[in-house]
Amino acid sequence: MKKITMQQIADHLGVSKFVVSKALSGKGGVNEQTRERVIQAASRLGYFNQKNGYVKNVIPSGTTLPAPAGKQSVLVLMPNIRFQNKESLYWGRLLEGISRELEVQQLGMIIVSEPRGDNFINILNPDGILGMIGVGQIATSFLLEVHRIGLPMVLVDHEDPLIPSDTVFANNLDGMARLTTHLIGLGHRELHFLGNSAFSRSFRDRWIGYRSALEEYGLTPQSSDDPMLQLEGIDTGAYGDEMHGWLERRRKTGALPTALVCANDSIAIHACTVLSEIGVNVPGDLVVSGFDNIEDAARNTPAITTIHVPKEDLGQRAVRKLVDRLAHPDAPQEKIMISVETVYRDSTAEPQQTGR
Repeated sequence: MKKITMQQIADHLGVSKFVVSKALSGKGGVNEQTRERVIQAASRLGYFNQKNGYVKNVIPSGTTLPAPAGKQSVLVLMPNIRFQNKESLYWGRLLEGISRELEVQQLGMIIVSEPRGDNFINILNPDGILGMIGVGQIATSFLLEVHRIGLPMVLVDHEDPLIPSDTVFANNLDGMARLTTHLIGLGHRELHFLGNSAFSRSFRDRWIGYRSALEEYGLTPQSSDDPMLQLEGIDTGAYGDEMHGWLERRRKTGALPTALVCANDSIAIHACTVLSEIGVNVPGDLVVSGFDNIEDAARNTPAITTIHVPKEDLGQRAVRKLVDRLAHPDAPQEKIMISVETVYRDSTAEPQQTGR
């Protein structure tokens, strides 16, 4: 394969090689828009896929993991953890899996929840950092910093089209397709998806799984401009007022669906609360399902039917993949899918009014 150079990227964009070099090195002097253009062009042309497209790995090829005497560490970057609540630890459970497996491997852990500028870059430089595990949605600019210095990384519940890496996912698409098929099998024909397919790769896959199940049974999913597909503030619950208004309007006009298929348990719990407030019974009048199987889903009244995501296993598998990557730096990159299973609870039942 012919080597892609910075000059070729510069010629492709009509800028100087100096600008390309600055953008790819992360140095100042290039505005954000130009930097993004350079990154995207470099990715399209295959620059990042080259062995010499960035500084070589700090771990030489064939090197085994170091003895614990030096207690080398793994950087764990998880910006989403700051949105945790103490009783619904989705990311926290995942972090437990990472921590447990790192202990088995006799490695330390440095957690970064809010990467910012120089502090983040300084953390990446110490010789004691073996690699990075990124959890959830992470900005391309930060992943590029990791990639540029050659630090091996594994991403959990996220992938970036511009930056090649090993990834670990729950099988979101199949899980949601199975759950939706279950609801259709109960007799539901008026289903509605609540979430935001642009929020994360997992949410997008869940929407695709839902849509594919409907289409398989000849049912038409809602249009892509539906407001319940564009909920804002997924992490913070800021979508609450919008959801309340939508459900209330539907109730008043007699246009409620028979099933709400929610992109995660938090949305499902929120929906149950709103439905109770406006006098709609779950599951008598309308059924609700979630995804993830956080603790609050089981505690909710009614308990939420959901998809169990083995959160600790995702974390453990990411560590094992990073260890494997360190031992085999030139092996093909992998996308690992962890199986999920449906948990049937009280929030779903057969529709009370068919053909509504």
